[in-house]
Amino acid sequence: MGTTVRQKEVTRMPRFIPAPPEKQQTNDSLSSTPSSRWLALVLLCVAQFMVVLDVQVIVIALPAIQRQFAITQTDLQWIITAYVLLFGGLLMLAGRAADLFGRRRFFITGLLLFSFASLGCGLARSETWLIAARALQGLGAACISPSALAQLTSIFPAGPERNRALGWWGAAAPLGGVSGLLLGGLLTSGPGWPWVFFINVPLGLVGATLSPFILRESRAPGAARLDIAGALTGTVGLAALIFGLTQMQSLGIGAPPTLLALALALIFLLAFAFIERRVHAPLVPFAIFRRRTLTVSILVSLLLTFLTSPPSFFATLYLQQIVGASPFLTGLAFLPESLCIAVCSVIGARLTTRLGTRRSMVIGMGALLLSMLLLTTLSLGDGYLHALLPGFIVLGFGLGVGSVAATSAGMARIDDTEQGLVAGLLNTAAQLGTVLGLALLDIIAATATTMLKSISGTDIAALIGGFRWAFIVSAAVALAGILITSRSERP
Repeated sequence: MGTTVRQKEVTRMPRFIPAPPEKQQTNDSLSSTPSSRWLALVLLCVAQFMVVLDVQVIVIALPAIQRQFAITQTDLQWIITAYVLLFGGLLMLAGRAADLFGRRRFFITGLLLFSFASLGCGLARSETWLIAARALQGLGAACISPSALAQLTSIFPAGPERNRALGWWGAAAPLGGVSGLLLGGLLTSGPGWPWVFFINVPLGLVGATLSPFILRESRAPGAARLDIAGALTGTVGLAALIFGLTQMQSLGIGAPPTLLALALALIFLLAFAFIERRVHAPLVPFAIFRRRTLTVSILVSLLLTFLTSPPSFFATLYLQQIVGASPFLTGLAFLPESLCIAVCSVIGARLTTRLGTRRSMVIGMGALLLSMLLLTTLSLGDGYLHALLPGFIVLGFGLGVGSVAATSAGMARIDDTEQGLVAGLLNTAAQLGTVLGLALLDIIAATATTMLKSISGTDIAALIGGFRWAFIVSAAVALAGILITSRSERP
């Protein structure tokens, strides 16, 4: 209903410029042979693999980078933050721009930007140079992710075939994470940390070269002008929100940088909402949120990363500070979880086809609830096999199944004009869930640790107790997610 009204409004716009017939959205990709569709999927999955690989591979290389450039611990976080700010802040804008100007074009642009920025990171001769190149990497990743997902949904028609494609798409991310941890250690200890960036260059260039031969261009049926005011306020608002949440985790909720960033986020996001309700061709037409299935899928995408990102952070502290494991062994400890996510993403595609997206999302959220309950049993005398592994295996199942179902539900029945936008919204929700979960649950764990330390006087016992309280709150959030999802409409 909202889409029909919007199309009528755009038709009356004096600024509307009809696109030439050869540039309008076509369904040629849907009529291509099955082999060419799956070849396109391989290319899209490799791009997703590369983006996630670079997030994880840098974590292992940070100590070596810190030693070479003599970076302080406070400034070191900017090597990660610069990437996250540009990536998370520009996803929504990049997705909408891909709809208007061409999804394949934006995908190729993102690959070239990412490759060029990776080369710049590897050749960096100063801290500032490296941070600037990381920011450019984030811009490239923001162009890649929503345009790739929009390409996937335009290539594969809704139904079992799309669900299978989304299963493999979902598996690419954890496989990239596993490879990043392993390659990061091997490359950093071998040829050196610059090579964790250099490996992206041939992958990106080959992908950009093959894209015109494998992917078909797709875009919205008309080419309206981009909502510049909405783009600026929305992008700045999201970037400020993400920065504020990262500062909340590192500095605390009452720190001036945190409060200033969150205040700016509120101002710009309110301005964004005001603008979007008044322009003829908004960046985000709010009418799409009237579709309950889409709204629930966006919420589930946020909750999935909200619940699954903090346990890895807490487990890293537990293994290194309490158990005494080395960084390399800590990275290997997450191997079963990542492989489980990859396998269960493929399984989740079959469950979504058989049971539907709503039931599959409920199953995924239910598995995360069970995972959080298992992790609340963490104690001082437990080892990795008894304390963490069972919870992380169940977590991998929940994330794999839930993410495929949420993406399938979100992209179902989406108009050709909005595929990139919805892909950007789903990716943005996932990014916000990550930083929001790390910020809030870290504060809960730290507060509980302080209170327990004053009671018991034992640092280690208090630290573990803080982790348990964070998992208890996570379980409550997962239960709320189950209740909300179970009441959503079938797509």
